[in-house]
Amino acid sequence: MILVCAFLIGLAAGLRTMMAPAVVSWAARLGILAVANTPLAFMGYKYVPILFTVLAAGELIGDKLPKTPSRKTPPQFIARIVSGALTGATLGATVNMIVAGTIIGALGAVAGTLGGAAARAKLSIAFRNAFFAAVFEDIVAIAISVISVLRFG
Repeated sequence: MILVCAFLIGLAAGLRTMMAPAVVSWAARLGILAVANTPLAFMGYKYVPILFTVLAAGELIGDKLPKTPSRKTPPQFIARIVSGALTGATLGATVNMIVAGTIIGALGAVAGTLGGAAARAKLSIAFRNAFFAAVFEDIVAIAISVISVLRFG
């Protein structure tokens, strides 16, 4: 189950870089994810969820701007992989599988980045509106993040 959840949280990170860490850090802070005595304990520290939430909110806004670069450019792609690895590692830490969680979370982020870009392009055509496609993707990223954490936690 951990590997599925790590992949899903990575997938969400591939869709929205900061959404997965925001949800995972809140789950750690609220005790849903038991990371207190692990190397990922910082994810549950007082200000970490707030920081990630602010970054996630900024990303939700910035993603809709016309000058926002493609998620497939190296800096954005790397950030998504790091985010997926971090969140996968955090889930893995709860069952002493940090390395496996890191790898699977990173792979999920690659899938989410590439699959999300393709899906968003098709949704933009289907909706005849890029903004609605982006909002739909936001909702999917939030849902996947929450479901993967609650399903595992």
